[in-house]
Amino acid sequence: MKTKKQFPTWLGNLIIILILGLVVAGAWYKGTHRTDTWNKVHQQKTVTIGIDDTFVPMGFRDKNGKLIGYDVEMAKAAFKKMGLKPKFQVIDWSMKETELNTGHIDAIWNGYTMTPERAQHAAFTKGYHQDRQVLLTRADSGINTPMDMHGKQLGVQSGSSGFDSFNEHPQFLKDYLGTKPVQYDTFDKAINDVKVGRINAVLIDGDYAKYYLAHNKSSVPLKLVDTQFPPDEYAVGLRKQDKTLRTKLNKAIDELHRDGTEAKLAKKYFGTPTPKPGMPPVR
Repeated sequence: MKTKKQFPTWLGNLIIILILGLVVAGAWYKGTHRTDTWNKVHQQKTVTIGIDDTFVPMGFRDKNGKLIGYDVEMAKAAFKKMGLKPKFQVIDWSMKETELNTGHIDAIWNGYTMTPERAQHAAFTKGYHQDRQVLLTRADSGINTPMDMHGKQLGVQSGSSGFDSFNEHPQFLKDYLGTKPVQYDTFDKAINDVKVGRINAVLIDGDYAKYYLAHNKSSVPLKLVDTQFPPDEYAVGLRKQDKTLRTKLNKAIDELHRDGTEAKLAKKYFGTPTPKPGMPPVR
């Protein structure tokens, strides 16, 4: 009669140890990534902000390579009130929430529009600025309304709120197109393609387009075309567990509105006051 092989005791113990190790590691990982990081940020006196440094007039390089912009100055002023120094880190904009939640950055402050999809991956401060999506096209393109984009080639920035709006509200532009839009990692590349005729228009933030037209003289005249997309409301994106940082930052943003700092920056970069949150943007 054959005897039944017994399961080795040492192997069973090893499996149990491995399982316990995975449970402990998982608990540590969850705890680490769900903990309010304010104490760490406060001790280091530094907060890392993810940006696209080509996004005028929110965060971009001047002719000497210095990082400037409305959001850059807003961030510096807000964190100064909190006793922190912002460190700006250039990121791939399509990976911004991943950079945030893996701890590579502490905040997204760069014309970051509040959307339901983004709310699944980040927490927002209160809104501090509004803008609208427009089409930027050649002056001689014959495009005067979104309906004129029928059969034309559109450019969009990957991961942008404009691309989200394009897909979420097809009746305002997508339904008029006959082809998929060309995706770019930055708006400046899309604008260059508009100039040379590779694409017919780019869907872009109005503030960016107006600043570009005012400060970049080109041999190829460009123009803006209004759209009916809902207004974009900008906020700072934070990790959901960072409730202390969010509370303190909301307070600092309120102070920047009260003491006139935000109004000065809005006039400097937009030429007009920033609309109050929840109100239609100034046209």
